Amino acid sequence: MKINLTLALIGILLSGISHGKALTVCTEASPDGFDVVQYNSLTNTNAAADTIFNRLLEYDASSGKLVPSLAQQWQVSADGLQYTFKLRAKVAFQRTDYFQPTRALNADDVIFSFQRMLDPNHPWHASAPNGYPHAQSFGLGKLVKDIRRIDDLTVQFTLQQADATFLPLLSMGFASIYSAQYAAQLLATNQQNAFTSKPIGTGPFALRSFQKDAVIRFDAHPQYFGGKPKSDKLIYAITPDPVVRVQKVKAGECQIALGPKPQEITAAQQDKNLKVLSTPMFATAFVALNTQHKPLDQVEVRQALKLAFDQKTYLNQVFQGTATAANSPLPPATWSYLGDKDTSYNPGKAKALLAKAGFPNGFDTTIWIRPAGSTLNPNPRLGGELLQADLAKIGVRAELKTIEWGELIKRAKAGEHDILFMGWSGDNGDPDNFLTPQFACASLESGLNFARYCQPQLDALIKKGRTTANISERSKQYQAAQKIIAQQALWIPLAHPLISVITTPKVTGYIVNPFGRQNWLNVRSQ
Repeated sequence: MKINLTLALIGILLSGISHGKALTVCTEASPDGFDVVQYNSLTNTNAAADTIFNRLLEYDASSGKLVPSLAQQWQVSADGLQYTFKLRAKVAFQRTDYFQPTRALNADDVIFSFQRMLDPNHPWHASAPNGYPHAQSFGLGKLVKDIRRIDDLTVQFTLQQADATFLPLLSMGFASIYSAQYAAQLLATNQQNAFTSKPIGTGPFALRSFQKDAVIRFDAHPQYFGGKPKSDKLIYAITPDPVVRVQKVKAGECQIALGPKPQEITAAQQDKNLKVLSTPMFATAFVALNTQHKPLDQVEVRQALKLAFDQKTYLNQVFQGTATAANSPLPPATWSYLGDKDTSYNPGKAKALLAKAGFPNGFDTTIWIRPAGSTLNPNPRLGGELLQADLAKIGVRAELKTIEWGELIKRAKAGEHDILFMGWSGDNGDPDNFLTPQFACASLESGLNFARYCQPQLDALIKKGRTTANISERSKQYQAAQKIIAQQALWIPLAHPLISVITTPKVTGYIVNPFGRQNWLNVRSQ
């Protein structure tokens, strides 16, 4: 009888697993924290913004349109200055052992979420030691004149000037809506730092536990307004090595592996026990050149490094057919895209430019890379060594430095790097989503401008491109901006990759998002 009961119990457990009650995802790195407004990496977006939180609007990648989320509908005034949002009724916040909400989402939560970022005098403003990089980069503090509560389910934003990017910005992770009631509870007990370790949102999953560099556990939010998630539990198994991530899928330890290496993708396509899902990523891998560090402050030096780079060899060895060559910050499918035609590998011309700049014998510098691979950088070590070898051919002596991802981001935002391997993924298809955070002067202060470049003409073009809804006029400004970026050689563009995941055949409901965002609501392992 005891044996039979044990076997029965095992059967029940296996039955629960086979019906996808828990979904385990092998992911590449730990988030910096769960207070999404403080952090800008896709790792943080995937771990917090797209699991725990929602925004007023979401961007539907399949239709290329903004769609309702916490806001069911919205209206824009004829002059483009007022945006009125009607909130969805009876949206429940998550319940945990540290917070029990007594009301549904209302206008107060929206106002709190934005005023916290935008008003320096707000009691919560100083709670983010890292600042608010996206809000600062996009200049929302100066753009938003007022946020008013019309009634319990209606909130109105008034802008200082018309801005064609305002609505798309509201679909980005940093625009997530927080609980004002939970914030008041924490403020009363002086626990504001709990936002980054004990988050509360309206999203499909609630955080249960987090062990840095090991595992994140989420529980399904049973009252989620979009319907109960298909998986009762979501587990992020943090696995920096992309090869190990795929091995864990083969072993049944994970059902999904994010960011596999190109060779792993090729092998998985031949394996009947695995499934590969891919789509072109709306992103650009690049090398940023810090224009505030000598001699990278000289345009001829930056142009020389750009010409010294053998992009074709890099793509063949690092991406192995899973990416196309980049010659602009913008992916080719972006409206207003303007490719740089003068990017051919030319070490002879590069040497001449260095001599002209006063460095006929080269100079010493550093190249920063992350330790583990990702979709935008499948093999950091190999990529760094290839660039190091290319620069050595023109006399530039570059030391390769491997820095842990969280530390690399922190120090790069502080401008400590010389040459930096980095990547940027858009959120909503708008070219401003690349140009403002990476090249606007305001982004220098927030740290997202990794080239550390602030030039009045370029800044004016980017700003002007936001002031009209006319696509043709905006394209003129953005194409002029791209010409300056190319001429100044602020980046060495690398690649526009495919984004791929490897799953078991039992996984259903997963859709690869070209922006790298993760929606686990309808995903399960049968």
